[in-house]
Amino acid sequence: MPRTIRSSQGFTLIELLIAIAIIGILASIALPAYDSYIAKGRIKAAQADLVGLSLNLENAYQRTLAYPVATPADTSATKTAFPGWQPAEASFAYSVNSAASAYTLTATGSSGRLAGCIITLTNGNVRTIASCGAYNGNWL
Repeated sequence: MPRTIRSSQGFTLIELLIAIAIIGILASIALPAYDSYIAKGRIKAAQADLVGLSLNLENAYQRTLAYPVATPADTSATKTAFPGWQPAEASFAYSVNSAASAYTLTATGSSGRLAGCIITLTNGNVRTIASCGAYNGNWL
């Protein structure tokens, strides 16, 4: 009787479990790093939005030698008060506190991990970040 050689096809259960364990370990490392990367990108976009809004105020100052007096409390009111400005980051609420001689711009995180994150910019170029987890202190 001739001998037949059986070839192994497929994976054993142990090999499959090892592969799933390795994928799980890699995912547990990669997902928090990716989430942190996304949060940092949103903070950067909010900072850029504040700089863009400050340019609108500085432009008005150059034309009239006074900042426009405005205190819009939310993003839609801010967009109405400054039609030349459009925010790129929707997960922040933007507000302006402006007098003829000074202003303070604020972006407040409104969703997810950045809820309560406060980023400010003043006419004296004082930039602060608060309640943003690992990103507190000066601008990144």
